[in-house]
Amino acid sequence: MKELIINFTPTGMVPTKAMTQHVPISPSEIIEEVHCANEFGITIAHLHARDDEGLPTSDKNIYAKIFEGVRHHCPDLIVCLSLSGRKSPEFEKRSEPLELKPDMASLTLSSLNFAREASMNSPDMIIKLATKIQEYNVIPELEVFDLGMINGAKYLINKGLAKPPHYFNIIFGNLFGMQADLAEMGVAIKQLPEHSVWAFGGIGDSQLAATTAAIAMGGGVRIGLEDNIYFDLNRKQLATNMNLLKRVHDTASMFYRSVMTPAKFRSTYDPARISR
Repeated sequence: MKELIINFTPTGMVPTKAMTQHVPISPSEIIEEVHCANEFGITIAHLHARDDEGLPTSDKNIYAKIFEGVRHHCPDLIVCLSLSGRKSPEFEKRSEPLELKPDMASLTLSSLNFAREASMNSPDMIIKLATKIQEYNVIPELEVFDLGMINGAKYLINKGLAKPPHYFNIIFGNLFGMQADLAEMGVAIKQLPEHSVWAFGGIGDSQLAATTAAIAMGGGVRIGLEDNIYFDLNRKQLATNMNLLKRVHDTASMFYRSVMTPAKFRSTYDPARISR
């Protein structure tokens, strides 16, 4: 079986300490959590920053602290910057952390509604972000919540703004997007462009189904408290990043899938694009 890409998402935009004490918020907490996950075995760390009040931020200086700490403790790890459209509508502010030259940066391929708020990604914003991602030799982490977003990726590819191989996070379980249903999963994979690498993520209760299906189907996984704060489907037990990660490892072992190292992932791409 293919090696398993594990994309670790420890923080996100939504979880707070009031919701779960296990979510890392400060740069030091995030760095330590990524360090622990790297020791356990991950391929990519998809990182969000929070300000001193615990609110999501695109502050370049805060991201710089996080990246510096992660790279100190985990020099080989693939570092992915979140370019989320939920809180930073201005292109300049939203894209500024790209100047830190992460290995990857998330690119959501359309606007979409979540349960309580919207993520705004206008066509012009997507083009601008894709252009700057390419200017800084960063790999786009193409985020897909519905089939139209895959078509949006093909549009970028045709414009020369996304070069192969393409990395896709396909995320299921959003109220207004694709659900963790095997038929929808199959259609999504079928629609991907050539030379694509894919991983499944799931929001809330869909996380377990999405990651288990991905492992069984030969794909990668996106895992962490960003998408789901509960360990059990009855929502009785709060999850930790480490027990979510351990469950992925345990499931992978049943399918005889080893975790892809960051070095192996890096070798899949042109080294000049993600070398430091």
